[in-house]
Amino acid sequence: MNEFFRYRGGQLHAENVPVEQIAAAVGTPVYVYSAASFVEQYRALAAALAPVDPLICYALKANSNQAVLTLFASLGAGADVVSEGELRRALAAGIPAERIVFSGVGKTRAELAAALDAGIHQINVESVPELRALSELASSRGQIARVAIRVNPDVDAGTHTAIATGRKGDKFGIAHTEIPAAYRLAAQLPGLEPVGLAVHIGSQIVKLAPSRAAFSRVAELVATLRGEGHSVPRVDLGGGLTIPYHEDDPEPVSPASYAALVQEIFGPLDVALAFEPGRFLVGAGGVLVAGVVYVKEGEQRIVVLDAAMNDLVRPAMYDIEHRIVPVREPPAGVRLEPADIVGPVCESTDTFNRGYRLPRLEEGDLVAFTAAGAYGAVMSSTYNSRPLVPEVLVHGGRFAVIRERPSYEAMLALDTIPDWLGGPAEAPRRRGAA
Repeated sequence: MNEFFRYRGGQLHAENVPVEQIAAAVGTPVYVYSAASFVEQYRALAAALAPVDPLICYALKANSNQAVLTLFASLGAGADVVSEGELRRALAAGIPAERIVFSGVGKTRAELAAALDAGIHQINVESVPELRALSELASSRGQIARVAIRVNPDVDAGTHTAIATGRKGDKFGIAHTEIPAAYRLAAQLPGLEPVGLAVHIGSQIVKLAPSRAAFSRVAELVATLRGEGHSVPRVDLGGGLTIPYHEDDPEPVSPASYAALVQEIFGPLDVALAFEPGRFLVGAGGVLVAGVVYVKEGEQRIVVLDAAMNDLVRPAMYDIEHRIVPVREPPAGVRLEPADIVGPVCESTDTFNRGYRLPRLEEGDLVAFTAAGAYGAVMSSTYNSRPLVPEVLVHGGRFAVIRERPSYEAMLALDTIPDWLGGPAEAPRRRGAA
């Protein structure tokens, strides 16, 4: 587990707060984050990259809670956003517009206009049609859009296919062979100022080789474009640094080795470098706490939790496992028993682990899914009309709810019944009522 989630006195603690205390106050399921973990991860990456004077843009898609963003803003982080909603969140949290990068393959004209109005650092353009649309929009408004062209380097990151973004055929970016023509077009179109290149080949990269291949391809393109007379002052290298999810996972790339590779390839080019870390900063610093609702005994023991796939969708979406630990520390040498760990949602895919070995659990026990700070709450939904799971941020010996669990009344109030349906039918009278 992350060092900020440890057993003390037989109880799992988040920093200095017993997790049971949070569960008792807020209920379960609940996401619990360690502010100290987020700060430590950010400072470790910033220190490793310091020689290249980086612009570190936190990727909001990993965890976009306003309290989390405010914390990173206080550390000097910028933001990588992929929607107008994320742009508004970043600005509301105090992240300066000049430290915001807007990525994504399907930016609407309204989103592009919002980026122009905010005056952000740059827009990472991912297609020629987007270039033309942005040119038309910016020039009609008398504005200049700073753009970086996202390169698809045709490099397989060696990660899960669902989160690979740099292979030929992936929807992201412009093929590396077409970059010179796209950059020339950007330089010719009115309302655009091409300022560099961007690349991101995927998440959970555990080896440097894919990054080396992608970065080398981008460096070659910088040289080619400069040979044509373009200045190419910036390169955005995306994210990708990961965290271990299990004790037996391969050791991930360290910030130091990653920074050394960056310096080796881009040091001679005199470019301003930007990075878009997400999972690396927040993944290990969060847990999802859940309670045991029922234990079904039979040929295979089934433990039913109050957390479900709508609260943590990664196992169902990516066919992966999070480590699960009891909130009360098991005695030394306790027997581990296999069980299927499932949620209450009416889907067979609402299964977190099959045959997972844990100390024997009973109704009312609490467990924690580790490394759940990234792509957890931010991907949650209200499927089966289940309320969104609340989020809690811990700082030392204090904790605060940073997203409330909505009431059923608040959820129902989001729906509107048209007048022509007549509204809800009058409740039937009880038999025998006057």
